[in-house]
Amino acid sequence: MQNHKKTDTNEFSRAFAMLSQIGISIVVCIGVGIGLGWFLDRILGTSPWLLLVFTIFGIVAAFKAILEFAKKV
Repeated sequence: MQNHKKTDTNEFSRAFAMLSQIGISIVVCIGVGIGLGWFLDRILGTSPWLLLVFTIFGIVAAFKAILEFAKKV
């Protein structure tokens, strides 16, 4: 009986870890894009164009990370 419970806990932990990794990847990719775009806009005075471009790059990078993660699973 304990083996069954331990297996369920392991599966839940593994699924939670995978979902957490996806969520963190999305936030980091988009956050880096926004941060870099905002920073470059402030330096170069191109507001809001680089912010928009790098936000789109961040979104694309997030989708790419999700697709690569899905291939592993």
